[in-house]
Amino acid sequence: MLSQFARIRYRRLAYVVLAGVMALALGLATPTLSRAGLLDFLLQGIRYVELSNLSDRDEIALGKQINQQLQAEGVTLYQDNPALTKYVAALGQRLAASSDRPQLPYTFQVVRDDSINAFATVGGFVYIQTGLIKAASNEAELAGVMAHEIGHIGGRHVIERMRQAALASGIAGALEVNRDTLVNLGVQLALTLPNSREAEYDADRRGFDTLGRSGYDTRGFISFMKKLERQGGEPPEFLSSHPSSGNRVSTLETLNARGIYARNAGVGTDAAAYKARIQALK
Repeated sequence: MLSQFARIRYRRLAYVVLAGVMALALGLATPTLSRAGLLDFLLQGIRYVELSNLSDRDEIALGKQINQQLQAEGVTLYQDNPALTKYVAALGQRLAASSDRPQLPYTFQVVRDDSINAFATVGGFVYIQTGLIKAASNEAELAGVMAHEIGHIGGRHVIERMRQAALASGIAGALEVNRDTLVNLGVQLALTLPNSREAEYDADRRGFDTLGRSGYDTRGFISFMKKLERQGGEPPEFLSSHPSSGNRVSTLETLNARGIYARNAGVGTDAAAYKARIQALK
């Protein structure tokens, strides 16, 4: 009996062979089709992605393309202070090593935007906006938000949203979606469409454990959300597109009450040290 990995490999090989047969048939039936046109047709057949069994390799490649398109459409990376971006990247890698999917080559980028927000796409790409970095009071608070976004990648939430959106809009068959279409869909999801309530709660739980396993005070994310909630008025972007912050705080406090990561108390809560790290943003 074939292993799951072998079945997937044979299935993909079958797709490639089928694409080649279709291209050859079209070439024989249409004498005017050029050699370049035949090659293009064949490549288009191979560029379809099976969302239900997306490999890490394909997911990483897709994340890179989405990252390029995001920047082409106006997402501006902060590059004024290399020490700051290096600090955020190092913090992210520390968290990623203790995440649910540590095998991915994570990429953490700072986005020049004063709104309080962070988001993740696929393949390990995480984006932290400068407004959120300034809003955090210490490293544990920033790490909490970053761990939450890593949790979305761990739960493959964006991939599931892609699958649902592709099927709902009629751009996908039962299993496959054209890669270029997926890139555009990934950009749209990152910039405009919020995650589901269930995905946010799942990312909170995953992020909480990632934060704790990384050695940080798990109260960091809780204090950050409480602080934003107390500000009143129009909620920050990070909360306005997510489920009730009050309910999420209660869930996180319940997790914290278990005391699994009590030994981490105080780690990452030095406000003065954090201010010195991010002073370039002031």
